[in-house]
Amino acid sequence: MARVELAQGRPGGLNGRFHRVGLNLFMVVVLAHWAEHLAQAYQIWVLHWPLKESRGVLGLAYPWLVKSEWLHYGYALVMLVALFALRGAFTGRARTWWTIALAIQFWHHIEHLLLFLQAQTGHFLFGAAVPTSVLQTVFPRVELHLFYNTIVFLPMVVAVILHMRPNRAEAQAAPCNCARPLVAAGAV
Repeated sequence: MARVELAQGRPGGLNGRFHRVGLNLFMVVVLAHWAEHLAQAYQIWVLHWPLKESRGVLGLAYPWLVKSEWLHYGYALVMLVALFALRGAFTGRARTWWTIALAIQFWHHIEHLLLFLQAQTGHFLFGAAVPTSVLQTVFPRVELHLFYNTIVFLPMVVAVILHMRPNRAEAQAAPCNCARPLVAAGAV
């Protein structure tokens, strides 16, 4: 029964009673990932470390993490699945913004899939000597993935704010209780 509720977004499912918990856990993961990208950017552009030494925080302790296409693809896939799985409780304007993040992440996932497949097969696209994504032919990888994470994250933030502060119609349509304290207080 719980599995059916989870899939259909009924009150007991991920898009119902457990939406706020799922959303909060997902946002913690996303923010931790962001922190790694920002640490790497700081190492490159502020500390002027060589690119090979600029690996974020975890990458300093575990250098293989930065080079692991398994990890990067896995994270892109987790992002895509979580954005899709949590989408059912978003309504109105919040759903529009969440869907924008999902669509952008779908493309970001495709880019990581291309990198992953190249790393596994040893056949590199565009005559490159290393795995190369489509837009990486135009932009350096660090900057490109910082950009991708930014353009996925920003609509997510807008969606979460709108989800937590819905208008009356959105609040009534929401299957979850994320905004209930605001609704009960008459803020909506």
